[in-house]
Amino acid sequence: MFIETVEQRVRLVRPRSFAGLMTLYESNHIRLKQLLGNLKHLPDHAVSSSTRELDLHLAVEERSPYTTVLHMTYWFDEAAGRVADPDLKLCIYHDARLAETLSCADAPRHAALRGVWKPAASAMEQRWTLNILLNKWLEFCLDNRHRFRSAA
Repeated sequence: MFIETVEQRVRLVRPRSFAGLMTLYESNHIRLKQLLGNLKHLPDHAVSSSTRELDLHLAVEERSPYTTVLHMTYWFDEAAGRVADPDLKLCIYHDARLAETLSCADAPRHAALRGVWKPAASAMEQRWTLNILLNKWLEFCLDNRHRFRSAA
């Protein structure tokens, strides 16, 4: 369950509900801000290094006054070449202070994320799975001391 504060009252928000999804988007925004700093002024490309994990790569794809679309991934070197995993496409909604995962190229290979990935039966379930994946990955990145230079 998620907890949402509304007018000095606390209420539980059901997972896989619309309210739960919006609460998840809000949590994603908060974690992205911790990781990236000012979300309106991201560099076109950036890399965060951690002594504990692979380098985390960011590439901004689109910018507008109200949204920023970007990719975040790790790059793995394999015999066939470099592989992005998880290859997440995100949309940051600046005015609403929300962040949504739009897509994931494939099922994640990273052991910390495989447990939250599952096939979706509906659009709501797909959005929930993608955004739980982002939320857990952001938590993992922050726990492993990833921070981009612009992050405060």
